[in-house]
Amino acid sequence: MPVRKFRSVAEMRSPVHVPGSAELLDAIRSLWAFSDRLAPQRFPPGVYKHRSVEAAGRLAEQWAEENFRRNAALRESDSGDPR
Repeated sequence: MPVRKFRSVAEMRSPVHVPGSAELLDAIRSLWAFSDRLAPQRFPPGVYKHRSVEAAGRLAEQWAEENFRRNAALRESDSGDPR
């Protein structure tokens, strides 16, 4: 991709999507759907009470680790890598 230089901001292109426009909302929705297919995140349903902020943080870290391992296993199975 070439690098372009501008002498002023006026020479730059306007934003692709106007804030609040339907096109922007569609682009965001499409990006979220793509990221969910690429690396789905799953969290157990329900409400969890914790005795401390640290306990809540530990549970969130546990869920993040489980999501990471699940996504890594999905990538390995899709790539055909025998590891």
